[in-house]
Parts: sequence; C-alpha cells; structure tokens
Amino acid sequence: MFKNRKDAGEKLAQVLEMYRPENPLILAIPRGGVEVGLQVSRKLGADFSLIIVRKLPFPDNPEAGFGAIAENGSTFIIKNAGYWLARETIEKIKQEQIAEVERRVNAFRGGNPLPKLSRRTIILVDDGIAMGSTMRVAIKLCRARKAGKIVVAVPVAGREAADAIAKEADELVVLDIPVYFRAVAQVYENWYDVSDEEVLDLLRQRISEKGIKDHEFDPSELVT
Repeated sequence: MFKNRKDAGEKLAQVLEMYRPENPLILAIPRGGVEVGLQVSRKLGADFSLIIVRKLPFPDNPEAGFGAIAENGSTFIIKNAGYWLARETIEKIKQEQIAEVERRVNAFRGGNPLPKLSRRTIILVDDGIAMGSTMRVAIKLCRARKAGKIVVAVPVAGREAADAIAKEADELVVLDIPVYFRAVAQVYENWYDVSDEEVLDLLRQRISEKGIKDHEFDPSELVT
C-alpha cells in the first residue's frame, strides 16, 4: 500500500537505482504519472519530460477504454472494438482524443516536441497500469523514435496487463501485482484525480529545483 503518488514514486525510485549509470530519461504519463515520475527523476538525478497519450473511452462508459493513442499518432485498439462500436464512432472518439493530446502537449510541454529518444534508456512511468492501452502506445512511440532501451516502471499493475506489457517493453518494473486487482486506486491510501493545475505546479517546482528562473513557464526547460 502506498500513502500517495509521492510515496509510490519514492519507493519505485529505490528499485530503479540500478538504471542510474545509464543516464536514463524519465518520461511520465500525465496526469497521474507526473508526481511518480518526478520522484524517480529526483532520486536518480535523471532528465525528465512528459509523454502524452490518451485512452480511447467508450462513449457510454468513459472510465473504460477500447484502446489508446499517442502524440505521434501511434494507436492501439483492442480486437473486439469493432463488434461494440461503429467505425464512425471509433473515428470520432479518436479525433476527440487527438485534440486532447494536442491540448496537453501545449499545456504541459509548451508545445515543444519530445526530447531526443534515440539510443537512450527511456523509463516510462505512470501511477499504475489497469488495461495497459496507454502504456502500450507509449512504448510504440518510443520504438518509433529509436529508443535504446525501454523500461516500464509503475507502482502497481494487474497481472494480465503486466504480462502484455512485459512482452513489448525491454524491461518491466512493477512493485505490486495484486492477486485480486480491481483498479489502480486500490493500492493508494490517498487517491484522487489529478488536475491540470496540479501538474503545472509540479512542473514549476521541478524547474525551481533545477535553478531555472521561471520568467515564462516553459516545460521544455525540464530536460537538460
């Protein structure tokens, strides 16, 4: 059990210490993965940025998804999506989430592109993995950018999702795989939905820690 996302990030960082010599780039998935990823970045003294991906939600149940899309257009859609949803509906939802991806790139990274991933060890961090769709498209994006090694690191995951991710990432680090997994929130004492403003506050703190003058907030300054 983790007290909160900060606690989860600190505990995750302890296990990830072995990657310090590889000078990894920590890529956190907003919004929930940001504080977890920042703690890992602090403890490892590693570069940090955000990778923007979005779940493709069912229209009548937004908490559930039938796939995901990444900022480079990489898409993952579960096999049976076509049985449940019309092609036009799937395309409409994709376009809506593409717009949200673009909004988040502008809001959280100042519209700047991802840093160079080629030949680097990339550690993808989130606050947990439920279905695994968003993490799978994040991996696809990193593969497309020729990452040297892709490590997926999360505090918690369901067994089925963890097994699927393990086949696609180079390495997988999960602190807790509950026997009876219901939701990521079940392993957190203090769980809530993270807001845009909280993400921006966390990024401002990071910039301040790095000694960068916050004249005009530019998240791209997070990566050295």
